[in-house]
Amino acid sequence: MAHQQQGMDSALFERRLRPVYDNLEVGNNRKALQESEKLLRKHPNLLCARALKGLSLLRLGRYEESHSCLQTVAEEKPVDDSTLQVLSFCYREMEQLDKIVELYQHAVKQNPGNEELLAHLFVSHVRVEDYKAQQAVALQLYKAQPKNAYYFWSVISVVFQGIRGPESCIPEKRKLYLALAQRMVDKHIKESKLETEQEAFLYLHILKLQSKYHEAWDFLTGELCAKLYPGAPVSMKFELLKELGNWLELNKLLQQLLEADRDRWDYYKEYLQSCFEMLKQQPAEQDQPTFTLNTCHDFLLHIIESSTRKTRGPYLARLELHQRMRAKQLPAQELIGDFDELIIEYFNLFGDKSCCTHDIALFLPSISMEQRQSLANKLLLESGISSNSLPQNKEHMQKHICALQISRMCGAHIELATEHLLAFYTALKLHYEHGHSSFGKQLLSTEMGPSDPYALLAANVMYDISMREHKSDQLFEALCLLQYVLRNSTSNFHVKLLSLKIYHMFGCMVGAQEMYDYLDIKQIQLDSMGYVHCNLLPLSGRFSGVRNCYDTTLKFFTNSYKERLEYIALTYRFCTFSKMEEFMNFKERLTNSLLYVACSVEAQLCDLVSCYGNIQQNLTAYVAMSIEPAEDRIAWHELSDNRDLQAIIRWDPLHLDNTEAERKESYEQEIEVLQLRSLLLRLFASFIDLYHPPPSEKLAMSNNKTTTLAPGEDVATLELLRTSWTGLYQRLRLMNYKPLSQRFLVNLQPTRLHLLLELPYERFFDDLAQLVLDLYSGASQLALQCKRVSENVTAVMELCVQTITESNEWNGMDGLWKRREHQQKVAACLEILSLYAFLLSVLNDKLQCSAKTKTKKKAAGDNRSQEPISEKERSQMLQELMRQLKHKLEACDAAIRIWKPPTLPRDLSSFMADMSLKPEVEATLIGDVSATFKESHELMVTELRNLLKDKIRMIGK
Repeated sequence: MAHQQQGMDSALFERRLRPVYDNLEVGNNRKALQESEKLLRKHPNLLCARALKGLSLLRLGRYEESHSCLQTVAEEKPVDDSTLQVLSFCYREMEQLDKIVELYQHAVKQNPGNEELLAHLFVSHVRVEDYKAQQAVALQLYKAQPKNAYYFWSVISVVFQGIRGPESCIPEKRKLYLALAQRMVDKHIKESKLETEQEAFLYLHILKLQSKYHEAWDFLTGELCAKLYPGAPVSMKFELLKELGNWLELNKLLQQLLEADRDRWDYYKEYLQSCFEMLKQQPAEQDQPTFTLNTCHDFLLHIIESSTRKTRGPYLARLELHQRMRAKQLPAQELIGDFDELIIEYFNLFGDKSCCTHDIALFLPSISMEQRQSLANKLLLESGISSNSLPQNKEHMQKHICALQISRMCGAHIELATEHLLAFYTALKLHYEHGHSSFGKQLLSTEMGPSDPYALLAANVMYDISMREHKSDQLFEALCLLQYVLRNSTSNFHVKLLSLKIYHMFGCMVGAQEMYDYLDIKQIQLDSMGYVHCNLLPLSGRFSGVRNCYDTTLKFFTNSYKERLEYIALTYRFCTFSKMEEFMNFKERLTNSLLYVACSVEAQLCDLVSCYGNIQQNLTAYVAMSIEPAEDRIAWHELSDNRDLQAIIRWDPLHLDNTEAERKESYEQEIEVLQLRSLLLRLFASFIDLYHPPPSEKLAMSNNKTTTLAPGEDVATLELLRTSWTGLYQRLRLMNYKPLSQRFLVNLQPTRLHLLLELPYERFFDDLAQLVLDLYSGASQLALQCKRVSENVTAVMELCVQTITESNEWNGMDGLWKRREHQQKVAACLEILSLYAFLLSVLNDKLQCSAKTKTKKKAAGDNRSQEPISEKERSQMLQELMRQLKHKLEACDAAIRIWKPPTLPRDLSSFMADMSLKPEVEATLIGDVSATFKESHELMVTELRNLLKDKIRMIGK
């Protein structure tokens, strides 16, 4: 066959395959399949055409045919590049990377010295992170073609064995591998074979990994490195000088750098550290100290006085010096001056820049609360705007905004009475309106309005009032104000994020989804920012509606996983060693992202809840999910928290703002929620697998004599998961987690942990597990267990009806305040009942089938006398459970039918009087926001009723 391919003229070969390639490239997979089949009729042994046929079938979703076709080609052990490339492309799409390794191993065996094949084999090992095999192939390549690149492929493979391989956790092995890597490069240096800057970088990296800082410094400052790596980043020198404790040299270097680039805040921080370290190193008894902080202060003053333009760096450095001196009880005021005066000077110079607030906030924690409030008052006076004056220009307005933000950070607002906060809110609205009409016109669509921060501050103030009064009207008004701002400043993502948060607080999915879409989150932001929406989707009452959002997020993770592997492969091809670890760490963080794992689990639960086809369609969909109850696929200890909590801007009092503690607390609770949801998914899958084993298991059972072994394993898995389920709930109750603080608007939303502990999930699925086991074995206590499960179903139905009744009652007082909580409870009840309905339909189908087959076998002398309950009786009990469930679902449907849409806490005219915005805007604005709430409710009710109708139809068949 290979001879036939080799004998064919190369140009002819390419020309005949071109139509298949072209159609695959434009996505016309059906046409590509036809073209490949047409070619195979003329040349049935053309391996590349058969591989392309396999790729076409794969793209068309005909996985079994594709697998068969590709398997046949792979068994031929092809060596031509085109066939190998197509096969490896298929295996990459199928995420079967180990098969690519096998392909190229066979090809290399047939053609051992082929550089191209060896390079492909090396890259295939890179994709599966087999560093030992990488090293062997790289050395083989170097022997075949003695190029530096191949030699250094083997060096980096040795390094990764030491720092990332399976033996990297053993210190002796790590030391051994790194020493070997160093010797390999030393040999190359002696032979004068080092050629590129990346090779020099790798050598420096190897030395640093071994803590050989003296050798690294000598190499970095030596002739060879200067020749090969003239562009070595200055940070390398910083790092090595700090490790060597050579603070004097570092200090001199930083002075030179700061003279050249006077606004580098990162350099100033390193410079100040070097000054304090030099001070520490001086003997206490020395009469004439060689270095004092006066020298440092003089240098900063020299930079300030000799600068031709205003730069923030040296002024910030002076404040930082003051702060560090006070921390060490040194006379900062004598040397530098009064701290408040330095801050006011900085405010006067840079207060017209939006970054000024967070610049000043860096230094507030170092002073007392009284000093902070005094400083805040001074800055407000310095801004030059009082209750009866308005900013004269944009810069003046920005100074006022900065002073107000600092004032809030110093805790000025939390002590104000409610009527003062309301007056402050009104003033902020007026300032926003004045700023928008005076300075916010004719902006580009990508620009944020200069007065927008007034409105953001106003929303935070209204949230404070709402939390005090436990009423939603002030927050609803703030939401209307934010929507007004968004009409004027369409690109202000801060406004969108706060609106999204408020919509979620009020359980308005339509508004939240609209804001999330409006944010236009893409690529890596789906991981870092996706939490603001995706974490709040489960149990929102829109089971099929949220699936699209999960799909978008999961698609990014699955597509980017393949891309990230290729990026790592490219770093080897181009020998960019400096980027390798960065890409690898990035890959690991995304692969183990908590959001990715949580979305995967929630999407599968969502699919099981939403199943609406006949039993065969539902089981086919279930099998496609590939859930393995016996195997916990989540690497719990490697999960990564990739949330960007800094994206939502905050000016809350610094002494009450503990973002890191909040992150840690919420992350722990999200992990526990994931454990509950993942275990629920696996437990439920074990119920299904007991009666409908997956196809692979069926195959194993038909080929082996041990036909009873697999069901026995299934029972053991179910019992083990059931024990884990109750054990997890017991542990979580003992842990006594507290709900997340909701004191400020930008705090993280509460997790679902307390809701999942409060609702009857534990008991329901524990009793359901016993029912499944009793039905399977025909245990004598089956009737009792049926009664227990039936009582649980009644309790869930009653909770659902009671929650809807309570929601309707709240409508008379405040329809929004507890809205989200009510929606979550109803959605959770319907989730439980929907999963139960799906399970009953599966059990009923199986019992009816087995009852028929058993009747036929009875004549063959089958003795079932030891079975306490017959198949027929079990089937009848199951039918009764289905009948009861149908009535309970109908009761839920009746309750949802009379579920009232949320009413506003006040009428529209009252809101309009309070909003006091432009009259032509008010009515449509408030009307549009309230219509969004009504639409969201109607969509949710329609979706929940459709879900119930599907379940009633499913169990009524």
